[in-house]
Amino acid sequence: MEKKDLIISERRSVIVAADVNNVASLIDVVEATIDVPGISAYKIGASLVKHLDNVVSNIRKIGARKEKNPSIIYDHQKAGNDIPDIGTGFAKMLAESGVDVAILFPFAGPATQEKWTMSCFEAGLKVITGGIMTHPKFLVSEGGYIADDAPERIIRLAVELGVRHFVVPGTKLNWVQKIKELLDNLLGSGNYVLYAPGFVDQGGIITECGKFAGDNWHAIVGSAIYKKKTPAEMREAAILATSQINNDEAVIGLA
Repeated sequence: MEKKDLIISERRSVIVAADVNNVASLIDVVEATIDVPGISAYKIGASLVKHLDNVVSNIRKIGARKEKNPSIIYDHQKAGNDIPDIGTGFAKMLAESGVDVAILFPFAGPATQEKWTMSCFEAGLKVITGGIMTHPKFLVSEGGYIADDAPERIIRLAVELGVRHFVVPGTKLNWVQKIKELLDNLLGSGNYVLYAPGFVDQGGIITECGKFAGDNWHAIVGSAIYKKKTPAEMREAAILATSQINNDEAVIGLA
């Protein structure tokens, strides 16, 4: 991949999912972790959307002081599930707030997926697309509602639209392998990047996922970091997470 197409310059890193409920808590998480080597980005969830301008501003200020420039990823949990035209306003809001990247899980169909994806691109955002989630009873074959072929269809269309960044479920290694093989066939190895959530509380293990995800992937770690009681504990948890991202051999569990 060309440098301009990357979200994160490192081939492997840890993204902190800062799923906290207020800006003060977000600042605590960022201050404690931003200068840990291997922490590359912050994923902001829907609980902070009404404070998004303030969130982005604070991350940028802390980054400037620490001489770091982490990517800021917005995850609406889950965006891309309304009528197509809503995507234009969604993308405009994120771009105006200074967010770098939007995560889309477009289960509402290809018309919505295309419109929301292109709206994000036109607004200057990069897009990470996902098609399968980490929890049980998601696909029909698991007892869920989503068709078993939906993830592959979503990814194929995303590739056609120009997406090169994809979410895979860290709790379902068979799907990590399946999606990687699909993307190897569609784009060629090294021409896309994977992002995996689902670690610790949901049972995924970073080192195990790394055996299937390949060379270009980033672990998304949330509660194992932000739920720690003190900044020192948050920093320690971040160091432990980053120590695992390049370790494909030893299976070390975060606590």
